[in-house]
Amino acid sequence: MPIYVQLKDQVRHAIETGALSLGDQLPGIRTLAEALVVNPNTVIRVYRELEQEGALEIRHGLGAFVASRRQTSHQAERMRDAQRIVAEVIHQLRDHGLGDGEIRRMVDAELMQAPELQRR
Repeated sequence: MPIYVQLKDQVRHAIETGALSLGDQLPGIRTLAEALVVNPNTVIRVYRELEQEGALEIRHGLGAFVASRRQTSHQAERMRDAQRIVAEVIHQLRDHGLGDGEIRRMVDAELMQAPELQRR
């Protein structure tokens, strides 16, 4: 998976789970690029795409911020509920003797087999 997709997914996940709150400022482009050892253009692309999706607000001269209209309490609640479900499923699978690698492969296989129309 391309690094920009990974980074974009991580930022989106941090917003959805509340790790990044409304109005939080993200690291600067150069700072993040250096920390991740990626080309600054990769960070620019991620920030721009997330801005187009409404997840970030780019304030020229100030930086990138989590958009205030993006994260609602309903979205955050849905993510917390989903995390609890996933944790319970993992717990049950471990109780059945499956290891983390086996669980990951099962989840990945199910996601790959799911019809495109069922994905959100």
